[in-house]
Amino acid sequence: MNRMPPAFSLCVYCGSRHGNDPVFTEVAQEVGHWIGEHAGQLVYGGGRNGLMGEVAQATLAAGGSVVGIIPKALQEREWAHDGCSELHVVETMHERKRMMMERADAFVALPGGIGTFEEFFEVWTWRQLGYHNKPVGLLNTQGYYDNLLDFTRQSTSAGFMGEWQNELIRSAPTASELLPLLINEAGLSTAPRADQL
Repeated sequence: MNRMPPAFSLCVYCGSRHGNDPVFTEVAQEVGHWIGEHAGQLVYGGGRNGLMGEVAQATLAAGGSVVGIIPKALQEREWAHDGCSELHVVETMHERKRMMMERADAFVALPGGIGTFEEFFEVWTWRQLGYHNKPVGLLNTQGYYDNLLDFTRQSTSAGFMGEWQNELIRSAPTASELLPLLINEAGLSTAPRADQL
């Protein structure tokens, strides 16, 4: 069966754990459903655990495609999601992140830990350096990223950043607010799939 190309590709960074609040899982599922219902494609780290697995499963269940990109070391630990539409096994984390950046039209970080933070900061840094000009967002579920956003403003006040760098980040508390903003800023459509009308 020939599939139509996706309307957009959204790279999602999120935790390989579920976190302590069930709302985090619900939001990951909501993001995946939104991608699938809008004929989109998920680009993510290829894992089956935690919020990563939730967003991938929800995207597939809603009819979207999923591109997983995982380092060989993590695949060997059996952390890979073998239900992805495409699963790319790469040698290094650097290769993984580069490929995720190339395959995506926009980026969003859901709640997560140190890996999520690192990926978000890198793609934000790449944008401010001009390596790409794709939208970057924080899904601030339950105020999860309030302190991080406060800290970036503190860095600006202390003279280590310009306000324009903070303005590169889009942030909203809900997926329904943030995701259309990111895709529209990327110049792509968020119209529902024909079978969702």
